[in-house]
Amino acid sequence: MTSTQTLILIKDPERLESRLTEIPSVPGVYLMRDHADNILYIGKSKKLRSRVRSYFRDSNRHSPRIAMMIQQVAEIEFIVTDTEAEALALEANLIKQHQPYFNVLLKDDKKYPYLCITWSEEYPRIFITRKRRLGKAKDRYYGPYVDTRLLRSTLHLVKQTFPLRQRPKPLFKDRPCLNYDIGRCPGVCQQLISPEDYHQTMQKVAMIFQGRTGELIQHLTQQMETAAEKMNFEIAAKIRDQIQGLQALNADQKVSLPDDRVSRDAIALAANDKQACIQLFQIRAGQLVGRLGFQAEVGRFQLEGLENDINVTLEKESEFGAILQRVLEDHYHSVDSVEIPSEILVQYELPEESILANWLSEDKGRKVTIINPQRQSKAELIELVERNAGYELERVQKFSDRNTQALQDLAEILDLSDIPHRIEGYDISHIQGSDAVASKVVFIDGLPANQQYRHYKIRNPEVHAGRSDDFASLAEVIGRRFRDYLTLTPEKIDADKPDLIMIDGGKGQLSAVVKVLSELNLLEDLRVVSLAKQREEIFLPGESLPLETNAEQPGVQLLRRLRDEAHRFAVSFHRHKRSQRLKRSRLDEIPGLGHHRQKQLLAHFRSIDYLRIATPEQITEVPGIGLKLAQHIYNYFHPTSDEKDATID
Repeated sequence: MTSTQTLILIKDPERLESRLTEIPSVPGVYLMRDHADNILYIGKSKKLRSRVRSYFRDSNRHSPRIAMMIQQVAEIEFIVTDTEAEALALEANLIKQHQPYFNVLLKDDKKYPYLCITWSEEYPRIFITRKRRLGKAKDRYYGPYVDTRLLRSTLHLVKQTFPLRQRPKPLFKDRPCLNYDIGRCPGVCQQLISPEDYHQTMQKVAMIFQGRTGELIQHLTQQMETAAEKMNFEIAAKIRDQIQGLQALNADQKVSLPDDRVSRDAIALAANDKQACIQLFQIRAGQLVGRLGFQAEVGRFQLEGLENDINVTLEKESEFGAILQRVLEDHYHSVDSVEIPSEILVQYELPEESILANWLSEDKGRKVTIINPQRQSKAELIELVERNAGYELERVQKFSDRNTQALQDLAEILDLSDIPHRIEGYDISHIQGSDAVASKVVFIDGLPANQQYRHYKIRNPEVHAGRSDDFASLAEVIGRRFRDYLTLTPEKIDADKPDLIMIDGGKGQLSAVVKVLSELNLLEDLRVVSLAKQREEIFLPGESLPLETNAEQPGVQLLRRLRDEAHRFAVSFHRHKRSQRLKRSRLDEIPGLGHHRQKQLLAHFRSIDYLRIATPEQITEVPGIGLKLAQHIYNYFHPTSDEKDATID
């Protein structure tokens, strides 16, 4: 074992048992760290020893996320508290402070999007993302939102209502872009607004996604009236337009409840034997301001600290209550105290309802009530939330069933011993050999795993403009992908090994790849096929005829989706590479301007058109460009009359 592996607790049973014995059976918080002392996970328990020990036994019951975490735990710390409520509050504070990677209760399939505000930046940005907690500690995430279309339209309206930063990087160095001229941006790139004033604007925007739109409208109304009294009618008119835009956000979202003044969250779930879809409705001033969606695995939630320290699986309703409790804890861990509602309606009784209510009340600074309504309008609201969760579960199940059917069919077509978990697809893109590139796309359980996609630039000197060779290009890419494969540790090989490799092409492309894998002694370990475009035919190594398949059967359709995605990814990279080359081609004609300086010029001016209108002094602002070279560049774009005549001659 390597030195890193010897630090992993599960690899050293004697040290693991010794460490577990040191943990007391009292309420508290536990922190799991890796070999580099990074915090992997923070949790709470009323009996620390029982809870921590449960991670290292009966590993078959763990979700893939927890199983992956356990393989990295090198040290366990704990903090003892007097009560469970103190443990819950401490867990919340530590999670907010450290944001551990594995502290995500729910299935992180990037299904539902979040809205992020980058408070860590001097001029914060606001954007939609499906990656949560990957930014800096000060960045704030709202969601996850079920209705992606509504979220996008809301953000679009917000950007029309408030002048906000529109680009991650400035378009020009010395002047604002068109967004400033039309009032969409306050001139952030040229610091025409102070960071303090911009933060005030962004705080108003944040109130919208905190469910405090009504409070914001009241605040803006006061500002509008004050501006009108001071005869600042232009400012008053701008604020009036902002108020009208905010009122348009929730125009048709009225929810009928007896007391519209109370802020409420209503949470319910729908489940089958494998998973649960949870929805949380955020209701403020009688209006539905947010609909959040979560997913959790059924059968993963257990009671702690029962007789003989054995975790006992909960009965259905109790289990569903535990799921709702953990979802609420996870959600309220990540929100500001002003976002906590005064009332929470739950579908099932929570196992630690009073502890959660007390913690939320303390965090909010006022009483928070948790209710399991049984009749009248509040029960009807819970039924509405449950019905929406049911529709989402049906949709998820239908999509899951389609993928499962396709994977099973593909396994039968290719005579695989098991359903392929990881499938990799490869394609080549070029124009008569110029700007040749390749792509690798990855499907996990039939779904695209975008974070594992890769681009390749073809390095083969025999492949160039006027001479293409797809066989040699594919052979190069597969060789680069797998040449160090046998040097990996068994754990990394298991995580990285494709169950199936698909090549876009026919027998020729497949033969080129098979030859490389044979030279690497990997042909026995890796299953590879090719998919020809014209007739959607599948070829196997060593077979002259394609498999007998129907182009419309689920397994073939899955391969087609993989092939089309590999083609799209390769073509987009090829176009980008070709575009960059065309940009540089004119600069190649300038003496003394090498490839590195061309890249610096394009990075600074963004395009040839902006470089053309730059003065020599502005060109010298680019690192490495002196006044003499800057004058050469300027003269190239602004030739004298003699130079023009010489060119004509």
